[in-house]
Amino acid sequence: MSKVHVKKGDTVVILSGKDKGKQGKVLEVSPKEGKVIVEKRNMVSKHVKPRKAGDPSGIVKAEAAMYASKVMTVCPKCNKPTRIAHKVTDKGEKRRLCKKCGETY
Repeated sequence: MSKVHVKKGDTVVILSGKDKGKQGKVLEVSPKEGKVIVEKRNMVSKHVKPRKAGDPSGIVKAEAAMYASKVMTVCPKCNKPTRIAHKVTDKGEKRRLCKKCGETY
């Protein structure tokens, strides 16, 4: 299983593509594929058939997965896009560390 640097719920900034420079919240992470789904970003049109009575059909807008390498986490403390380091505390718990401001979160 591959390792991805972002977690569900993280705020990220998109580094490339049609939504370059925009921020969003990670809704889903797929470590096996190395992809993430970001809220309201990388929207695509899907042609959907109704599966049962009452289901919507037609062209539906939905978020598409993008490679995790195309996003960078935003530090909640300094609010800047940053790389993440890992630090083990005295109690033995592993914490994430902002490379720009040095704060753990």
